[in-house]
Amino acid sequence: MRETTINIVVAGVGGQGILLTSNILAQVAFEHGYEVKKSEVHGMAQRGGSVVSEVRFGRKVYSPLIKKGEADFLLGMEKLETLRFIPYLKPEGLIIVNNLEIPPLGVTLGEEKYPDNIYTLLKKRTSRIIKVNALQIASKVGNLKTMNVVLLGVLSCFLPFSPSAWKKVIERRVPAKSLDDNLKAFEQGRACGEKYREVILTSPNK
Repeated sequence: MRETTINIVVAGVGGQGILLTSNILAQVAFEHGYEVKKSEVHGMAQRGGSVVSEVRFGRKVYSPLIKKGEADFLLGMEKLETLRFIPYLKPEGLIIVNNLEIPPLGVTLGEEKYPDNIYTLLKKRTSRIIKVNALQIASKVGNLKTMNVVLLGVLSCFLPFSPSAWKKVIERRVPAKSLDDNLKAFEQGRACGEKYREVILTSPNK
């Protein structure tokens, strides 16, 4: 069991399955004997508003909240929301970001412009960035609602839990009618993560 606490921020917009993602993550850690604490903040809108969930697990965890600069992982379901929560990431932390744009209301109304330099800004914080086309992968699976599980599969490659443990929790957490799709999405995400794992873990952060 790890002595240090692992801090993970999951960020995106309403309707992307962020809470399901963090619940699966928390349950897997709990079943491995870790103490787990979790918190979430919902945006003003049920769908389309900013949503963030924080998951912390370790031998002893005293607070569910992650301070700025202390997150080991930032799992971003949408590009702009990933940038919004970049201050929480450690300089040596890892970003796993869905290469997806969901314009916020201000952009939709023409009052604001969606940034075109998001990845440049993210790289100012860390060089450890994995860009995932979760929409494309979920499309191949046949269920666009599995994008969150695709990203969870990528993240799983960097956490001390076996694939079978993740799958057992997914089986209990997702509806039976979409279980096969979610398991396929997890496997595809994990395959994607494995391609980056060795490079990410062995390369120095710049």
